[in-house]
Parts: sequence; structure tokens; C-alpha cells
Amino acid sequence: MKLQDNWLYSWQALVRHKLRTTLLLIAVAIGVTSVLLLTSLGEGARLFIEREFSALGNEIMVVLPGKKETTGGSVPIYGSTPRDLTIDDAIAMAKISTVKAVAPIIAGTSLLSYQGKSREVITLGSSKDIFAVRKLALSQGKQFDNNANDLAKPVCVLGSTIKKELFGNKAAIGEWIRFSGQRFRVIGILQERGESMGLDMRQMAIIPIRSAESLFNSPALFRVLLELKQSGTEQYTIEKLRQLIKKRHDGEDDITILTQNSLMNSFDKILTLVTASIGAIAAISLVVAGFLIMNVSFVSVSRRKQEIGLLKALGATSNEIRQIFLTEALLLVGLGVCIGLVIGYSLTTLAANIWPDFPLTIPWWATIASIIVSLTIGLLFSWLPASHAAKHDPVLALRGS
Repeated sequence: MKLQDNWLYSWQALVRHKLRTTLLLIAVAIGVTSVLLLTSLGEGARLFIEREFSALGNEIMVVLPGKKETTGGSVPIYGSTPRDLTIDDAIAMAKISTVKAVAPIIAGTSLLSYQGKSREVITLGSSKDIFAVRKLALSQGKQFDNNANDLAKPVCVLGSTIKKELFGNKAAIGEWIRFSGQRFRVIGILQERGESMGLDMRQMAIIPIRSAESLFNSPALFRVLLELKQSGTEQYTIEKLRQLIKKRHDGEDDITILTQNSLMNSFDKILTLVTASIGAIAAISLVVAGFLIMNVSFVSVSRRKQEIGLLKALGATSNEIRQIFLTEALLLVGLGVCIGLVIGYSLTTLAANIWPDFPLTIPWWATIASIIVSLTIGLLFSWLPASHAAKHDPVLALRGS
């Protein structure tokens, strides 16, 4: 039997058994669609985090108090910080030649109240530079002036959601509100934007760093954000920061420094691994489809004994009979993969249009992997019933026994 005759005969067999063909196509298509959709979620999460980091700029570093590393010994534990980071530490960091801007942060929760309305909000105390470092824009009012870096001025900038909840459509600029009993005048409203680095700036308020020190009665910094003058100076800045902190903290290198690139690389590795893992889990549905193909193929072989016997009586060899059933399986899986790809990409495109903030994207390798795995599983699981068909005795097969 010629190759083209083999494919034509297998195609006709699929057409003759419409119900069986349809059920198997659905099984394969669901498996492929599952792989594509689940991997697109992982890839979307990776792209989302990458975009969030890029929105902060290209030369951002974060300095955390404490040495976050295992300290060895019999039981690994997290190191502790012998000394807090302070505002004076942050002022000293600003003198490093490669640092463009420094935004020390004191964070806490305070009860915000205005004319009988009140709610708890996350309050950030920082310098004027936080607006530039975090790329925060104002929709109304103005930022802190230079004196706010050194003085405990009673001024604040509110997130857009807090402004709406406290003031509604009423103008908020110039109004006095209370943070845990202390009066602050509203001088600015942040432009509405989504979450950034896990923080929803719409739900937060910003006050000067010295004001936060007084409000929370603590000089300890939550963290320090640094913006570098240019890329490629990360390592030099890290060395200078460690030398500076050792000098100021009695020889203790008790800070953790995170660079934007290191954070992005870490997230990229983790999320790529997570995406591959959920893709592998989704591929189980393809294995289930493979078992279904094998079972249905065995049933098909048992019902087509006379057809097999006739083909053998006409001169078809065992190898050609095996090829017929394998070709049927490959045709079936190939069509199922095509349908699954169409459904998967259509649903992903539809979801991306409905939720444009989340970049749902199917990774290229998931498409190739789903095709290869599907065809491989289809071939493997149909090999046994195809071999069983090839072993039939032509006389007995013609009798249907």
C-alpha cells in the first residue's frame, strides 16, 4: 500500500466512525487547551512582575535592615539585625557618588479621620525623592518641598481611593485631617494607578519622614530605596554601601541589598519553573487522552476484524495493517492538537482583551511542547492496539473471530 493510499484509507476510516472520532478529538483538544491556558497564566504572571519592575526604572536598589541569610550551624536560621537603619544612615547613603536619589521609608498603620469619617491606612513616611524613585505622579496639589526632608512638617499626600472615601467630590487640597490624633494638611493627591510591587498606592498616605518618625515614635527605617545615576554601577554601589554601613554600625554588615536585576532574575527563574510545572501537570490530561485513544482503538480493532482480514486477504502485510492504525491515531491527534491550539489561543486572546492589565500570553515553548507530547502520546498509546491488529490471522479475521 502506497503512503498516500495509507493516509487516504485512514482518513476515510475516521470519517466513517464519526462519534468515536469526535469524542477522541474532544479529549485531545481539551488536553492541549489545558496546557496552553495554564502555562499562559504562569507566563502572564512573569510578564506582569517584569512590567512592574520596569515601571520603577532601570537603576533601583533596595536596602533592608538586617542580614537575610542563613547563619550556618546545625539548624539554619535567619540572621537578626543588631542595629536598625536610621534616617542618618540614609542621609549618608546619599553621599555615595553613584547614588542619584534616596528615599528612606518608615511604614506603619495609623487611624486617619476627617469630619467624623475615619479608617486605618498604611502610612509611609519618606523624603521628597520617593515621588521620583517610585514614579509617583500627582493628580492634584504638589509634592513635599525640600524642608520636608529635615523637618516634621504636618503635610500629607493621599492616595486616590482614600481621598474619595474621606472627601467624595469635595476638594481635599488645603483641608486638615488627623493621623492617629495628629493634624496634617492635605497638599496633594496621588494619580490613580494600580498596584506596584505589591503595594496599592491608592490606599496609602505619604507624610514627611521626620513626621513619620514622630507619629510612630520610632527612628527605625522599614527600608531605603536608592536610585542610581546610571546602570552598570550596581556592584560598585553595593561595595560602597557595605563599607558605609560597617563604618556606621561598629563593623557590622547588617543590611540586605536587593538590586532590580537580581530581583527580576529571581522572579523570572521562579515563575518560569512554576509555569513549566503547571504545564507538566496539565499534560496529565494528554496522558488521559492517550489511554482513551488506546481503549477506543482496541474496541475499533475488535469491531474491524473482518476488514482487517479482507485487507490481509488482498495482500496487505502485518506492517501495513499496523501502519494503518498508527496513521489513524496520528491523524486523530493532529486534528485534536489543531483544534486545541485554536481554542487555546482564542480564549487567551479573549481573556487578554477582557483583562488588559494582566498580560496573558502563551509561551512559545508550551505550544511546541504540547504538539510534540500529544503526537508522542498518540503514537505510543496506539502502538499496542495497532500491533494487536497486525497479528490477526486473515482467515479467522474474515470469520470475525
